[in-house]
Amino acid sequence: MKLVIASDIHGSAYWCGKLMDEIEREAPDTVVLLGDLLYHGPRNDLPRGYAPKQVLAMLNTLADHVVAVRGNCDAEVDQMVLDFPMMADYAVIADGGFQMLCTHGHLPSPDRVPAPPQGGALLYGHTHVKMNEPLDVRMPDGSVVPTVRMLNPGSVSIPKDGSNSFAVYQDGEFELRNL
Repeated sequence: MKLVIASDIHGSAYWCGKLMDEIEREAPDTVVLLGDLLYHGPRNDLPRGYAPKQVLAMLNTLADHVVAVRGNCDAEVDQMVLDFPMMADYAVIADGGFQMLCTHGHLPSPDRVPAPPQGGALLYGHTHVKMNEPLDVRMPDGSVVPTVRMLNPGSVSIPKDGSNSFAVYQDGEFELRNL
């Protein structure tokens, strides 16, 4: 199974176009979108090439191959124009026995998002900071889920470190990539 994993496009047609080029080059089985797709949010400056209508048109071409979750800047009106479900708080993807819990990362409550699977991966966005590390995860109730792969692909359009990015999963491995 091959996945392209991206988060925090925030309506940038410029950076979404770069991501679409990488998706075409990578030819993944599934594109995983970890939220904040169309709107830039009140705390963010407008990203380069801000054009949500162009972004939704690009993303809709992938509709048959997308697993998406809702970010804190996503709204019901976004679902009205996107041709794939994107309002779930989380999704689970399995590659054989390896499970990946996908969420945006803004909902820490265990009644909204379950604990990541032990020995699996937590895929999240929200922070705009890349991460690809094995960690023990402390849940809000104080319990610990041992050794979970934590993967944040960074941000497609508004990265905190200045490098616009996404991730690729293949053959049990995650790799961060710059656009």
